[in-house]
Amino acid sequence: MTARLSYRAIVLASAAWSSFAVLPAYAQDQAPVADEGGDIVVTARRREESLLDVPIAVSAFSGEALERSGAIDITDISNVTPNTTLENSRGTNSTLTAFIRGVGQQDPVPGFEAGIGIYLDDVYLNRPQAAVLDIYEVERIEVLRGPQGTLYGRNTIGGAVKYVTKALPNEFQLKLRGTYGSYDQADGVLTVSTPINDMIRVGGSVARLSRGGFGDNINLGIENYNKDVWAGRGTVEFGGNGQPVLIRISGDYSRDKSNARNGHRLIPGLISGAPVLDDVYDTRAGLNNPKQDIEAYGLAMNISAQLTDRFTLRSISAWRKDTSFTPIDFDALPAVDVDVPAVYRNEQISQEFQLLYESDKLNGLLGFYYLDATASTSFDVLLGLTGATIGVPGLNGYTAGDVRTDTWSVFGDFTFDFTDQFSLSVGGRYTNDKRKAFILKQNRATGTSPEFGGITPIVLATATNFEGERTFKEFTPRASLSFKPVDDQLIYASYSKGFKGGGFDPRGSGTSAPDSNGDGTRSYQEIFDFLSFDPEKVDSYELGYKGALFDRRLSLSIAGFYANYKDVQIPGSVGCTVGGVQSFCGITTNAAKADIKGVEVEANALLARDFAGAGSSLRVLGALGYVDAKYKRFIGPTGTDVSDVRTFQNTPKWTVSGTLNAGIPLGDGGIDFSTTLSYRSLTHQFEIPIPALDQPGYALWDASIVWHSANDRYSLGLHGKNLTDKQYITSGYNYQSATGVSTLGREGVLTAFYGNPRQVFVTAGLKF
Repeated sequence: MTARLSYRAIVLASAAWSSFAVLPAYAQDQAPVADEGGDIVVTARRREESLLDVPIAVSAFSGEALERSGAIDITDISNVTPNTTLENSRGTNSTLTAFIRGVGQQDPVPGFEAGIGIYLDDVYLNRPQAAVLDIYEVERIEVLRGPQGTLYGRNTIGGAVKYVTKALPNEFQLKLRGTYGSYDQADGVLTVSTPINDMIRVGGSVARLSRGGFGDNINLGIENYNKDVWAGRGTVEFGGNGQPVLIRISGDYSRDKSNARNGHRLIPGLISGAPVLDDVYDTRAGLNNPKQDIEAYGLAMNISAQLTDRFTLRSISAWRKDTSFTPIDFDALPAVDVDVPAVYRNEQISQEFQLLYESDKLNGLLGFYYLDATASTSFDVLLGLTGATIGVPGLNGYTAGDVRTDTWSVFGDFTFDFTDQFSLSVGGRYTNDKRKAFILKQNRATGTSPEFGGITPIVLATATNFEGERTFKEFTPRASLSFKPVDDQLIYASYSKGFKGGGFDPRGSGTSAPDSNGDGTRSYQEIFDFLSFDPEKVDSYELGYKGALFDRRLSLSIAGFYANYKDVQIPGSVGCTVGGVQSFCGITTNAAKADIKGVEVEANALLARDFAGAGSSLRVLGALGYVDAKYKRFIGPTGTDVSDVRTFQNTPKWTVSGTLNAGIPLGDGGIDFSTTLSYRSLTHQFEIPIPALDQPGYALWDASIVWHSANDRYSLGLHGKNLTDKQYITSGYNYQSATGVSTLGREGVLTAFYGNPRQVFVTAGLKF
């Protein structure tokens, strides 16, 4: 008990300290030169500005800082970003779940638009599969909080995460980076680039990322939570370097053949009596067909042409494709009981044009965006134990869903400086989203479907065989007023409207639609209305302050926000009956409206300079986020308002981090020491609180020490993640009633997935 109280005291002390000493990181093209008190150049509004001129809540992390901290993938920044959750989706290694300020999307199936936009070099990733991007050769990662749409290609209702890779240098460069650590982690990255002539540069990176499992599948005799990834990027650049035109053509490829990431049962088997395993990373899951295999690749061409001193034209063209085969064993037992072999297939083509204008008083852009995307899934829900009890061998609740998105939009955003102190920014976006869907849902016999290696099925009943189309149109404005009382301080107030398109639930059951005639049949319109859902909208207000104080030794950013969230889409899945037999069905409604309010504080404080020799520095960085998200209406299955017993998922009330960093010169190089303590309060996995799955507040402790030679030619680092080896739940599955009765399958489903345990590893870098 004493140790636990002491640990909590450390966390609370860090929170108090971080509330005034937190990193104000903004979208930037270069790392901040905070020691010198210089301005940080940012591009949050698609043009170069001082961070103090940007009335937007943004956090950013340079590639160098991420390497020094030992960051592994994009989810690592979640611990040090206020009111942000980035994590692996349930049962996967590569699919991303993202939430910002209470807004996001947990279900990765097609038909549901993302609440948070993920961008790879300004290309919007339409689906979350293969979006857990590994960190190598990254220039920076930016997190923009609040609705985005007047400055970025795709409208996103909750925020955006931008992953920006490094530009090619003007001289030959060869870089090697290796990592080895606990659980046999062995990573290697090779990067080569060279100029062909004054106008052309080529380069590329190859990465091999591997790790043994944190646990074992003791039934199949394979590792659980392991990593087996190959990835690469290639780039050709034409122009730039003072020329009016820059053309950047890039391609990327990744292949993830890690074992399926299976969960840990929190209850004994209801039929078998299988006890709960001691190690939370171990599993008894029996499904390994198809083997997990995620392949993703794409091409992009970014063109920037300076037409005149005031006008610049940009074009962003992209094509992307990914395929994810994944077996998900919901019950995590050897029995064929809620076993789900699945495949996701996504493809997209996008085009964006921007015309930027820059003058002394007026700056801004006009843009056009187009996206043509196809997203499909098919999966079995194998219910062998259930089928055996009713004489249906190989009972299978099969689902296939195909959703096609055709969307275009025009947007603009301009800032006018009335004086050196007062500025007004206004913007708007008109979006036209067309959604087409095909949904097939059947109960079958004979087990696994042919695409997963099974035999031709016997169809017992068809719940859904549906095709539909809807178009959603919306105008979303934005405005902000800024005042600079002095050069190094900014006060701003802003309003923005967010919009997320509706669609069709690809798991929905037409036989669950209301039967107005009472004769057991449903009209097409009744099925259409039941399977489709409307857009959701948010009105977001923000009041903020940014300033450089005490001779620029402290940079401070404070933002308070309020959002009125309407027609909230509530996706979910339940055990149901199809043709009188148990099956698996999706239910999605616009059941809710909510109010979300909160505060974010970020700062960067220089505590000491030249304390251990010329060039040394000691600083503290961190982030503090508070969000109060409450449903004002939530219509439950019986048609009554149950908002008083519903919560926001993946939205802890408090997110706090504090980092102490020291840089000390050593010979011609130097040593960087850093340690970070981060805290997240109680986190609910679903809208209905589930004590067994909901994660109480917890803290994580990371630390790094990195030596680098002159000009960073050589580097050697030692890194520790989750040094206290905290076990914490990030997601889970539940098909249990409040009284413990299984609502799908017979063994019961209450399964948890956990964050990474303690990891210690060394890194070495070499640059020519």
